[in-house]
Amino acid sequence: MSVTTTYTVNGMTCGHCASSVTEELTAVAGVTGVDVQLATGAVTVTSTRELTADEVGAAVTEAGYELVG
Repeated sequence: MSVTTTYTVNGMTCGHCASSVTEELTAVAGVTGVDVQLATGAVTVTSTRELTADEVGAAVTEAGYELVG
């Protein structure tokens, strides 16, 4: 089973930002892919299970950014 969810992240402005968010989200158990769109702040996460908002939020915060919603 594959689950794909798109989140909005505030504060990302460059490739380094995208790399930081990708690195932290990839470390979450079950995450198999991360796609960051800097122009919109959209972060699409593909995983083998449903992720909680707390899991995603903690990873984004660890990267230094803010999960919207």
